Amino acid sequence: MRFVHTGDWQLGMRRYFLPPEAQVRYDAARLEAIRAIGRLAGDEGAAFVVVAGDVFESNLVDRQVLGRALEALRTFPVPVYLLPGNHDPLDPTSIYRSPSFTDRCPPGVRVLETTDPVRVPGLGETVEVVGAPWPTKRPSGDLVAEVCAGLGPPAGLRVLVGHGAVDRLSPDPDSPQAIRLAALEQAVGEGLLHYVALGDRHSVTEVGSTGRVWYAGTPLVTDYDEVDPNQVLLVTLDDARVTVEPRRVGSWRFLRTRLDVDGEQGVDRLEAYLDGLPDKDTSVVELELVGTLGLGAKARLDDLLEHYGTLFASLRVAEHRSDLAVLPDEADLDELGLVGFAAATLEELRTQAASGQPGAETAADALGLLYRLVRGQHAGPHARGGERR
Repeated sequence: MRFVHTGDWQLGMRRYFLPPEAQVRYDAARLEAIRAIGRLAGDEGAAFVVVAGDVFESNLVDRQVLGRALEALRTFPVPVYLLPGNHDPLDPTSIYRSPSFTDRCPPGVRVLETTDPVRVPGLGETVEVVGAPWPTKRPSGDLVAEVCAGLGPPAGLRVLVGHGAVDRLSPDPDSPQAIRLAALEQAVGEGLLHYVALGDRHSVTEVGSTGRVWYAGTPLVTDYDEVDPNQVLLVTLDDARVTVEPRRVGSWRFLRTRLDVDGEQGVDRLEAYLDGLPDKDTSVVELELVGTLGLGAKARLDDLLEHYGTLFASLRVAEHRSDLAVLPDEADLDELGLVGFAAATLEELRTQAASGQPGAETAADALGLLYRLVRGQHAGPHARGGERR
């Protein structure tokens, strides 16, 4: 028996660093990843799909997000089981109980609203799915352990669908909400469970030693620290063995890179790095820049970031993790050719930028802007028209 394990779709998610145009494409890529899951299920002969929580970013997503999600689910050739998670729990505002959902939910889609075992259509009594839905954003205990405690021997194969952090991976292993891995492994060892499909962790992760407890990760990357995102799990299962195969369905990537940009050569390295990245329109890049630049090199850096910022889905410098100093040298000052009050102001900014005192960063930014403005005036209107913006 084969099925698809996925989770953490988080439809309606907004990334604050994406400009509006990129956010629209990111939303479209998330829906396309879902449709790809349906195609994968059909192509691989899967009997069903389980979505282990956080189908929606919240219970208050836009009606358009819900409508497009249901249209995507309508294309699935097999039954789909949705588990309410911490982002979309079964509280009084539950999206799963709204008329917008219930009136248009495709017949092949079922929400795991209770812990009652559900028989998969067409498989008789050979396969059942059991969910551990979140009734609220802050449950008082381990929802998965509570389900395990009430299980009897299955008639055939049993898949449990849960959501949350396993205690061995949680930063707060003593939290009452943490999923106790020992209870899961005991249930697997006793033959009460044949596979545990977990959600909440956005990286594909095998948990424990049984080979039957997994996080599927997210089908479309959401952050920089996720390991091997953009995937779902194709699970082949019988009494004696389980085979879990990651399959890629997402297309975007988030990159965090730390670079040394000392002087002109450092800016050369940054340009080569940015220029060499493929698929820029679906790449989100965060830079941590370290080094010391003169005014000319800083102006060139600003030009580069401005130019490549129009090519990437998002390109930004993480100011709180960067250590970039701008220290103009004599060549910078000579190139500007300022005299009188302007030259005095430049020297004052230069001194403040090199002081390391509060306001030094602002002074450095002002120096860079002044350099670019004066350089543009010296180049003349014709040359300025050719600058990349």
